[in-house]
Amino acid sequence: MASHYEAPIRRPLVTGEKSYHDVTVDVARPIEGKANKSWWIVFSISLVAFLWGIGCIIYTISTGIGTWGLNKTVGWAWDITNFVWWVGIGHAGTLISAVLLLFRQKWRMAINRSAEAMTIFSVVQAGLFPIIHMGRPWLGYWVLPIPNQFGSLWVNFNSPLLWDVFAISTYLSVSLVFWWTGLLPDFAMIRDRAVKPFQKKIYSLLSFGWTGRAKDWQRFEEVSLVLAGLATPLVLSVHTIVSFDFATSVIPGWHTTIFPPYFVAGAIFSGFAMVNTLLIIMRKVCNLEDYITVQHIELMNIVIMITGSIVGVAYITELFIAWYSGVEYEQYAFLNRATGPYWWAYWAMMTCNVFSPQFMWFKKLRTSIMFSFFISIVVNIGMWFERFVIIVTSLHRDYLPSSWTMFSPTFVDIGIFIGTIGFFFVLFLLYSRTFPVIAQAEVKTILKSSGQRYKNIRERGDSLVGTGADARTSVLKLPKETAESHLTVDNSDKINNLLSSIGSFDAESETADDLKRISGVGPKMEEALNSIGIFTFLQVSKMTKREYDLLDEITGLFPGRAERDDWSGQAKNLLN
Repeated sequence: MASHYEAPIRRPLVTGEKSYHDVTVDVARPIEGKANKSWWIVFSISLVAFLWGIGCIIYTISTGIGTWGLNKTVGWAWDITNFVWWVGIGHAGTLISAVLLLFRQKWRMAINRSAEAMTIFSVVQAGLFPIIHMGRPWLGYWVLPIPNQFGSLWVNFNSPLLWDVFAISTYLSVSLVFWWTGLLPDFAMIRDRAVKPFQKKIYSLLSFGWTGRAKDWQRFEEVSLVLAGLATPLVLSVHTIVSFDFATSVIPGWHTTIFPPYFVAGAIFSGFAMVNTLLIIMRKVCNLEDYITVQHIELMNIVIMITGSIVGVAYITELFIAWYSGVEYEQYAFLNRATGPYWWAYWAMMTCNVFSPQFMWFKKLRTSIMFSFFISIVVNIGMWFERFVIIVTSLHRDYLPSSWTMFSPTFVDIGIFIGTIGFFFVLFLLYSRTFPVIAQAEVKTILKSSGQRYKNIRERGDSLVGTGADARTSVLKLPKETAESHLTVDNSDKINNLLSSIGSFDAESETADDLKRISGVGPKMEEALNSIGIFTFLQVSKMTKREYDLLDEITGLFPGRAERDDWSGQAKNLLN
């Protein structure tokens, strides 16, 4: 029995025993190399979808909003559904980068760059819908509180729609600066590796003169913390203000105080699902399995499971409050959602958002790449249905049955939505080919934090000499012949002294034991023990402090290891 407890070493966040140089090469490869076939296929499909969306937008602007499926009763539908959906997806990037940075969560370092990019691109898609919905997007600047050609025409500061403009523009600005600040060391790395003068010039401009001095890193850390502190309340405020679009009205199904926290949880829920979708694809296409590991996927699945459960509680709370209020219009609004003409959308929402994340309670499922990918898509479908149900089912039936109607999207509605999805993936794919997709400087800080590489070397029985990056330790490894002569000639007196205490091995009458069964004895150590004349558990069991010290002096391998791991006690247990 060992005389001490060896704490389990944390699972490595970067696998493959990567060196600093390996990280640099792996991060730079997608930028410096040529795009593979998979990239071109996905990019072509995304570009076609984007061009189709552009055509639908041009048709809408030239013809009018009447090309959409909106009517007098359902004045908001497909457009605002997609707006809220895209804003929600953009939440996870800032959460992963800012909140997890403040909490010093190291697992964020390999995924935060792509999550931040996803935030920027998602908010861009979200902003398109209100602009198109104006009907005259060239007058979009009217939503800003600046003088215009009508002189006294000012925006309504009491409107949550205006609050959206302020909140989302602020969120986009801070997220963009936060993203770009983190990219500076990586741009400098690409600049220094660039061979073509034009590429070197471009990345030199993008890196803002980064030199890697201590002062640069100090400012980098300070600015990152300040921006994280600014961005964290934005994570909560942006979707809270989006929820006010509904909560400040008096329409049954919308007029509720639970919307702000409910919308924020739902945004984080859908955002993490989209991050999972993108990272699972990217780790395969860009060969980043050693950086975006199953552990990262599992941790994000846990967040999805928690936020999905919060969303489920919000759904149940909504139903309870509608019943408890005694207001028949509120009660009917929720009854109509579950049993009315749009029942299929309501139950799709419940299935995707409440039931599907509960599978993540099982470790085998939340560590499965294919299952995680499937659930991430299911969750995003469910969150789109949630916004659709909230908006359409609350509007299509009001107090007057004579004004009841149904909403059906036209090909223009669907085309613009698909176009934004294509635009999003076009931007993301171009980003993956021009920007470093992993924060290589941050990943390098956690390469050895787990100690797994050194534990593996120790368990194999190999020497740690020469395994570091420092050249001063890489030249000290003795040749095999020198090591053997060192054991057999220079230490002959010490070997005889050791064997006189623990006994000699007789090959004719005794059988050698597998010394590797002793914890801490690997193939290399077993070979060293055999060269001394130690072959059995019985010999090892007789060791004391004196013999341990002699063994360390003879072998020079892992000083103190035998005593620390209590080889003698282990050998006695194996004999019994």
